[in-house]
This record gives sequence, structure tokens and C-alpha cells, in this order.
Amino acid sequence: MSLQPAPVSFEHLPDGLGIGVAAPRLSWTLPAGAGTQDGYEIELDRDGRVHRTGRVDSAEKVLVPWPGEPLGSRERVAVRVRVWTGTTEPSHWSPARVAEAGLLEPSDWRAVPVGPAWQEDPDSDRRPGRVRRDFTLTGPVARARLYVTAHGLYEAELNGRRVGDDALSPGWTVYGERLRYRTYDVTGHLTEGANTLGAWLGDGWYRGRLGFDGGTRNLYGSDLSLIAQLEVTHEDGTTTVLATDGSWTAAPGPILFSGLYEGETFDARLDDPGWATPRAAADGSPVAVGSRDPRTLVAPQGPPVRCTEEVAPVSVTRKDDGRHLLDFGQNLVGRLRLTVDGPAGTTVTLRHAEVLQDGELATRPLRGATATDTYVLAGDGPRTWQPRFTLHGFRYAEVSGWPGELTDGAVTALVHHTDMRRTGWFACSDPLVNRLHENVVWSMRGNFVDIPTDCPARDERLGWTGDLQVFAPTASFLYDCAGMLDSWLADVAVEQLPDGTVPWYVPVIPGGPQWTPVQPGAAWGDVAALTPWVLYRRFGDLELLRRHFPMGRAWVDLVERLAGPGRLWDTGHQLGDWLDPGAPPDDPAATRTDRHLVATAYFAWSARHLSWSARELGEAEAAERYGTLADEVGRAFRDRYVLPSGRMTSDSPTAYSVAIAFGLLDDPDRRGYAGDRLAALVLEDDARIATGFVGTPLICDALTDTGHLDVAYRLLTQTECPSWLYPVTQGATTVWERWDSLRPDGTLNPGGMTSFNHYALGAVADWLHRVVGGIAPAAPGYRAIAYRPRPGGGVTWAHTRHETPYGTASLSWELTADGMTARVTVPEGCRGVVELPGREPLELGPGEHLVEAAGACSSAA
Repeated sequence: MSLQPAPVSFEHLPDGLGIGVAAPRLSWTLPAGAGTQDGYEIELDRDGRVHRTGRVDSAEKVLVPWPGEPLGSRERVAVRVRVWTGTTEPSHWSPARVAEAGLLEPSDWRAVPVGPAWQEDPDSDRRPGRVRRDFTLTGPVARARLYVTAHGLYEAELNGRRVGDDALSPGWTVYGERLRYRTYDVTGHLTEGANTLGAWLGDGWYRGRLGFDGGTRNLYGSDLSLIAQLEVTHEDGTTTVLATDGSWTAAPGPILFSGLYEGETFDARLDDPGWATPRAAADGSPVAVGSRDPRTLVAPQGPPVRCTEEVAPVSVTRKDDGRHLLDFGQNLVGRLRLTVDGPAGTTVTLRHAEVLQDGELATRPLRGATATDTYVLAGDGPRTWQPRFTLHGFRYAEVSGWPGELTDGAVTALVHHTDMRRTGWFACSDPLVNRLHENVVWSMRGNFVDIPTDCPARDERLGWTGDLQVFAPTASFLYDCAGMLDSWLADVAVEQLPDGTVPWYVPVIPGGPQWTPVQPGAAWGDVAALTPWVLYRRFGDLELLRRHFPMGRAWVDLVERLAGPGRLWDTGHQLGDWLDPGAPPDDPAATRTDRHLVATAYFAWSARHLSWSARELGEAEAAERYGTLADEVGRAFRDRYVLPSGRMTSDSPTAYSVAIAFGLLDDPDRRGYAGDRLAALVLEDDARIATGFVGTPLICDALTDTGHLDVAYRLLTQTECPSWLYPVTQGATTVWERWDSLRPDGTLNPGGMTSFNHYALGAVADWLHRVVGGIAPAAPGYRAIAYRPRPGGGVTWAHTRHETPYGTASLSWELTADGMTARVTVPEGCRGVVELPGREPLELGPGEHLVEAAGACSSAA
């Protein structure tokens, strides 16, 4: 038969090089029309030693257990799969894909940290150095791997060529416990004879300034060190190993300073482009040799940060004083690349900002982030340059000191983020809603930079747990973020306190008195119980759920102790419905909803999720215990916060939204009243948004599920401030932190935290995908899919597509004179249930289907 499965993938990784687990799970997809898989066979080829499983009668093809002997360190295995789909003959074998283990055992590491040994003031801005090592290879190279990480950031070069295309490696983890290393195939970089390995180093998160209120330096150490191990296999089977040790040398480089917030200063007069080649002068000084427990070195679980797009300016305005103001038409995260020629010593200065005020860069929202790059020309002809160890959040850039005319192509913005695979798309007939969705996508891109951050421009950029908790459903539709978030959740577990407290942000850095010492807070700490469940539902990874279950359990057990027998969490420091638009600019936690109502609701919700998780994991006793706890908290919630009439003690949209969305109103009459009251509150305020971080992701679902879909659409399509579409009407190209980050009178919000790129309030996109677009998982990993579009708000068509673990699911619907027409794609190995307005649910198998419903559809606003 002509059927051929796609090549296998390993875990949640983009490729198979440098895998950090000995038995990686395998996934594959089948092309459309392949039919239902009823068996598979996997082949493992270990350099000619072939093992085949024989036919395994199973429809499973997502995260299938490794079928043979575990991998050893450095071992390469070519993997293929073939399947049976209701026939006696198997398919063709899939193209082979190689799984290659990294260094799996601590004893595999010979490398130690090496870096500059010169004296530095640890409390000042320091000039980073470079390290290098010359070496000789005595025979032809068959294969070579470079395993590398750093205390700080690194970019490696072999014989003058950049190694890899990743940025800001090794990323940000809780370095003392988990430091990532990457594996690079450098076979093509080497030659028989003389070679040179070198690396640029940068402060990064390791020792650079982090956080607000002046920040903290040297959080993880004051050294700047490379940890690298080059392993070369020659054609005759012999090996050469070059590891960082005391034989390396260090020297200052042309980077005079580099900081994530501050920017980078580079003096090209001090740069020798061939510094990492054998012909370069070996004028360095001896390195300082440090120590590192190799047990803390871990392989990546997801893709690295990369440049994923280049953006040219849409306009260049020359100021009277010679400055150039560049508008890139899109608020993005990245850096500028210059191609410039001029006299030696000419200094080109680049400043960045998200918005303009009175025609100039609005830098007040940056707070202590100067976001300024400086390039000093060497005067030896045109050179192309970009910063190495910094990123900025910006739409606008000011270029000062440019020699001559700034021509087309001279300055380009390079977009950077974790290079996740795009998996979700949405469009509808309302162009403002489409721009809102595009803004959500751009905000995710700009804030998924190795960890899920909160704002890419100012002096913060922290992994706020509450932000990710509310945004995870949206994120996991738009991108394959399972590996990245699995890694970050591992750090959440590392930073969790012994009593179960989950920090406000991870990794933890010192903050002001509101954040340090760490205290338990609802919605933020609940990431421990809620987000692993979301990832399980979206990606079907039961082992991910199992790994993080102890963290969620410790969190819920802590809240149970804090609440006591009364089951009400009405103590401690709570942020409540953070950034409720009614809160004053200088007190974003002063919301109209009782903070303890929010805390108790989240207590019930996390206990319920823990019960569901335990059931999936086969832990019946825990499932019963946490289910009972959730019931008890629900009763306490109703007794305290719901009046006999059905009105809530906090008569606010967020209060009703959490009560409805979290299933805390067990009586149908009370639930109906809550839905009616929520709708009334929304309409009383002319459908302007009145919720913050907690209520915003829930309110449209709460309205939809209580029969007020029309009001949900009114909220969605409102353009007056505050609303989702108000920023769109103001030209926003990302989601704002505050509903009125830019006020209707054109002034900036006066609050101390005003970001124009902040994904949390974009969590409404999950509702767009499920309700407007009509695609939602009905079983873990989308093994079953609900296709249920609910039109309204004047929307006459929508197209939604999601790359599930099993393949493409899509739904395109449009209203017609007779009702609705929908084109549905169900992936192979899945089943779909289609429910169009006015039509009974219809179960469909894999393939493309045309479904029509007559008469009952409406596009009324």
C-alpha cells in the first residue's frame, strides 16, 4: 500500500539530537485518508543492529513507550514505524529519524567551568570576556558533538564559524539545581590539523541585573564561565575529547557591556573577526577554573530561543538633529541588525520603546531598563552587527549618530522567542477580532522567551505563575509549548517551599516587600494544580501529569491547612482580581471583588483538578479525598459568599464568573440567577469590561454557559475603553497589561507598571477558539474533538485550525440564508462530535466532512 506515516518525533522535542532521557517516547501521525490504525511496528537500528517489535495491535501513536533497550550516553538509534489500517499488509516504513542521547550520566562530564580570571567589581557593570582553546586533530573526522552550557550566556565558535543558531543559551532555569546544556553537531566545523574552539560570554540571568526597584546582581554567582566538551570520532574509530579546563585562555572581547535590560555596547575597533581561528594571536590570560556538580546538568525539554522572523521598518523619519525614528509597524521582541559603514570611532546609538509620546520614544514604562545598544565603528568598511546577549520589547527605535543616509535594508528588526511549532490559527468575519487574535499571538511570541514572562520591555520579565495559569489554554492551542512549559514547571517544583507555597514568579529573584519573602497567593500558586491538567488535556501526556502531581498536591494540602476546618481561605496576602479596571493605577489589587472569595473559589477548583488528575493516574484514594475536599470547599463558598436570594456578597462580574465557571453553584436556580445577574451587570456598564486577571479568562464562558451568548459577544465586540477591542482601535499590535495602558486622551497610564505587551488579558482567545471557532478537546490530546461553533455578534463566518498530536483538526463555518454550513476535518485516529445550532450532535470519523444545519443560526449582534 502507498500509505507512509510521518517521521517519528521524540518526547516534545523539535529533533532527536542530545535527548536527555534514555527511553524517549515516540509519536507519529498518518496522512489524511489513511484510515484507522489498528496496529504498528517500530524498528530500532543501532548502527546495523536492528530490533523490530513485530506487529503491536494498538491504535496508539502519541507518546508511545520506547520499545527496546534504553539509550546509553551518546548512542544513536535510527527509528522507523509502519502501521496497519484495516488491511493485512503494512504501510511503507516512515522515513528514519535518529534519536541520539546526550550525556546521560554525571560521569560523562570532564568539562569544568572556565572563565576570565581578572579582578572585577561584582557590584558594577562588568566587561564580559571570551575564552578559547587551540587544538590539533590528527585524523579525518567522522562525527563530532559539542556539549555546552555556561554560567551566564554563551555563543560558541569553531574555526571562526558560529555554532548553532540559538540565542540567549542556556536560557533561564533555577541554575543551582538545573542548568541546561545543548548538544550541537559540529562535524562540518572541524578539519584535520589545527582547530580553535572559542566562546563569547555574557552576564544574562546568571549574574546580570534582574528585577525591579534597582534589581539584583549576581543572583546565581559572580563568575562568567563556559562549560564545554567537544567529542570527536575519527574515521578510524578513535576519539578525541576536548573539555574546558585550566589549559584554556581568556581575553576581553569587543563587548564592553551587555545586560538584558540595559542593552549592549560593542566597539568594533577591538574586534578581530578571526579571533576563534588557529591563525589568531593567542594573547589571552590563564582562565579561572570553577566547579559544577555535573548532576545538575540537564538536557533541554523543548526548543531554544531563536530568531524566527525579520521585520523591516514601515517608516523612517529623520529628525532635525539627525536622529532617525524607525517604526516597525509591530510591537515585537528582539533586537536590531545593522549594516553600516563610516569613520572609525563613529558611535551609533539605538534606543527602543513600545510606544511614542508626542512623537518621541515613550521610555517611562521601561522604568530601569535603558534598552540602549551602542555600536562603535571600526572604520574598515561595511560591517553587519547585532547584539548577542540582550533583547528588547519595541515597535519603535531611535537611531542616533548614523553616518550618512540610512538606506533601505540598513536596519532590520530580528524577532526572537522560544522557537515553538505553531499549532493554532483562527480568523473570522470581524477584522477587529482578527487583529485582537493576532495581538494575542504576538504577545505570546514576545513573552515566551525560554520561560513564560510578563512583559518584555521593562525591568522585570519574570515568570509570573498567575499569568501563565490563566493563559495556558490559549498558549497550548496556538503553539506546541508542552516541552517548554514542562521544563518551567519543573523549576516551579524546585522553587516550591517545603510547606507547599508556590512563588509568585519562577525562577525566584528578590523583590519588594509584596513579593519577598514568598507567600501563598490564590490564582498564582494554583498553577501547580491547574496547568499540568491543561497540558495533559491538550497534549495527552499522562507522564507530564504524573511528574507534576506531587507539586499540585503539596499546594492544595497547604491551602487546606490555611483554610482549616471551615474550608474558607480568608487569610493572608491575596492579589484577588488583579488589575480590575476599576482599581486605581497605584493599587492594582484594590478590586471590586472580595479577594478571599477569589481565594476560596480557587481552592475548590484546584482540589477538583487534583481529584481529576488522581483519577487519571489511577490513584483512587487520592481522587476520592480531593473530590470530597472540593465538595466541602464548595459548600463553604456558598454559605459565605452566596446570599439566599442567589446574589453574591461581591456583586461583581468576577464573583459571578468564578462561581459559574468553577462549578460552585450546585443549585440550578442559583446558577441561573448568577448567569442572569452577570449578564445584567455587563449590560449595565454597556458591555465594558469590568474584570481583571482572574475574571477575564472566565467571563465569556460563564455568560455562554448560562444562556447569555449574546452578552458574551457584546463584551467581545465592545470598542470603548475598557474592552478587548479598545487597544485594537488605538493601533495596538500586542495585548496590553492594563485595559487603558494608553488612555483615550492619548496619555500613558500613570501607573508604575504599564506594559504594552502582556499576554494575560489575551486569555479570551481560548474562548475564541472553542466557542467562536468551535474546536475543543473532548478527550486528552484531542483523541476526541468537539466541533461546536456558536455564532453571534454579527460574525458570519470563522475558520479555525489546530495541529493536534494526531494531525490537523479544522472547522470552517459560515452562515447562509438557510442556516449554517460547516466543513470539518477530523484527524486520523480521532473521532469528532459536531454540534451545530439547531441540529442534533453528529459523530464523525476521520476525514473531511460537510455538515449543514438549517434555520436556527443567527448572526445578530
